[in-house]
Amino acid sequence: MSAANGHRRVQRLIVLPWAASVEIAWRNLRVRFLRNVITVISLVLAVAFLSFTMVNVDLARGYLQSGGETAMAHLLRAGYDVDAASGAVGSSAKERWIAVLSLLVCAVGIVNAQLMAVTERFREIGIMKCLGALDSMVLRLFLLEASMQGLAGAAVGSLLGGLGAALLALLRFGPSAFAGLSFAALLGSLGLALLAGVGLCFVGVSYPAYVAARMQPVVAMKAEL
Repeated sequence: MSAANGHRRVQRLIVLPWAASVEIAWRNLRVRFLRNVITVISLVLAVAFLSFTMVNVDLARGYLQSGGETAMAHLLRAGYDVDAASGAVGSSAKERWIAVLSLLVCAVGIVNAQLMAVTERFREIGIMKCLGALDSMVLRLFLLEASMQGLAGAAVGSLLGGLGAALLALLRFGPSAFAGLSFAALLGSLGLALLAGVGLCFVGVSYPAYVAARMQPVVAMKAEL
């Protein structure tokens, strides 16, 4: 019992404040700036297409509600999936598949980039563990880096996708395309795209972060790059 209590006391003595964790994570991102930029760009593209698809549907629904049969004719000519009976507008199956595939490709890219980052940081991880870093601390650093990348990439991608959908609607239907737009639906679509991007980044980094956190110090220090 005394040994267990001593072990718990040692764990409590090893503390890495959140402020220091954020600073270390930010510094790690800056050290591998180019690779992280490539990862963020892939996330931007995937989230931008998702945001474009959802905002495009929001704009089409609003245009249909405000324009009636004339708007329906315009939407059908433009290739939108319009249900004439219910007046509902949805994204095409092709757009949905492209969005899903782009997200999957982005997730694979994030996993690959993070696994490479873990491989390059074997010695760094080993030194941290030799100095007393717990698994949770290593895991926290990788998740913080992923959250920074995810927030930046998803925010930019969400806004770019929404802006692209708005410009396309303006070119196709003119200013009347925004007449019936629901701003609640617009914000919801942008928010969902943002959450999807951040979630995708966390899913992509979860396995590499687990590998890094569970690595034994001796194995990490002996690793040859």
